[in-house]
Amino acid sequence: MNQIYLDNAATTSVRPEVVEEMVKILTNDFGNPSSTYSIGRHTKALIETARKTIAKQFNVASSEIIFTSCGTEGNNWIIRSSVRDLGIKRIITTRMEHHCTLYSIQQMNKEYDTRVDYVNVLPNSEIDYSHLEDLLKDEVPTLISLMHVNNEVGTILDLKRVADLAQQYGALFHSDTVQSVGKVEIPLDEIPLDFIVASAHKFHGPKGAGFVFIRKKNVLKPFIVGGEQEKGMRAGTEAPHQVVGMAKALELSYEDLNKDRETITALRNYCKSKLEETFEGVSFNGNGTAFYNVLNIRLPFSPEKAAMMLFQLDMKGIAVSRGSACQSGSQKPSHVLAEFLSGEELLRPSLRLSFGHENTKEEIDYLIDVLKSV
Repeated sequence: MNQIYLDNAATTSVRPEVVEEMVKILTNDFGNPSSTYSIGRHTKALIETARKTIAKQFNVASSEIIFTSCGTEGNNWIIRSSVRDLGIKRIITTRMEHHCTLYSIQQMNKEYDTRVDYVNVLPNSEIDYSHLEDLLKDEVPTLISLMHVNNEVGTILDLKRVADLAQQYGALFHSDTVQSVGKVEIPLDEIPLDFIVASAHKFHGPKGAGFVFIRKKNVLKPFIVGGEQEKGMRAGTEAPHQVVGMAKALELSYEDLNKDRETITALRNYCKSKLEETFEGVSFNGNGTAFYNVLNIRLPFSPEKAAMMLFQLDMKGIAVSRGSACQSGSQKPSHVLAEFLSGEELLRPSLRLSFGHENTKEEIDYLIDVLKSV
């Protein structure tokens, strides 16, 4: 049976070069990076080299990169610490954010009575930038928390526009960039973001590794305490093989970016045209100019067919999702789609297809054939 993976927004395969690099570290560099003797110092040097490699991709200082376990940890840390340590009294966000952001913000509301303002979302899934500016005119110490690329529908936030508004009104700006790091350039020397977050397994690196960018003017306190690792910002023995693997994956992602982006864009466009040819009434959720590796489709199937569709696709060896893998156990409608689709539109089954450089047109043809038989 064919095995076809079309859920690259959930996670990605680890590049062979990354595996090779990680095995080398696991085999030869077992020292504790906090130890002061030569074996430990050598391992520490590997970590610092990886930090510089990552910082270089964003044109920032290596001291502004702190390693974490994943994007969820990074988002939790930045949101909590902004309220606790930086005096933030209000957070501006949308109801379309990843749950790790939404739930963190709701927790700050419960614990610190932090005010939460939600930016309006337009019918095309974009935020209402005019409404955002209207909210910012209320002079309250504010953190803007908006994701760069929506993980379900691929809607792209104009980072520069929001960052400039944040500067104009004296707000801090945090963006969950988990879906975009490694897939698009983010020149942080040109875009005055305060915080970004990344997770290695989204750009063909290992699971269990991530990083945050914290602009040096923002002094956060640790989320995890008990050690002086990561310049005292995150306690716990570092995992050198994870960190080095992540840096290698990011480096390769940006080296191959133009080629991979062209390949993936062509695949996405091919899939979209084949769906339109095959299924009368198929729709595409979002603004029509979504991120190049995501295609969220709404099929003209009955709710009865929808209930078994993912199972049938899986039985045919096709891996796709309804939305965020972090919410795959939920039977509720997507909170992202519910924000801009009508009740009637939500009754029709939606699928998120997310493509990678390893996918082929033949795999798309097989997907179409299987969907025809559902």
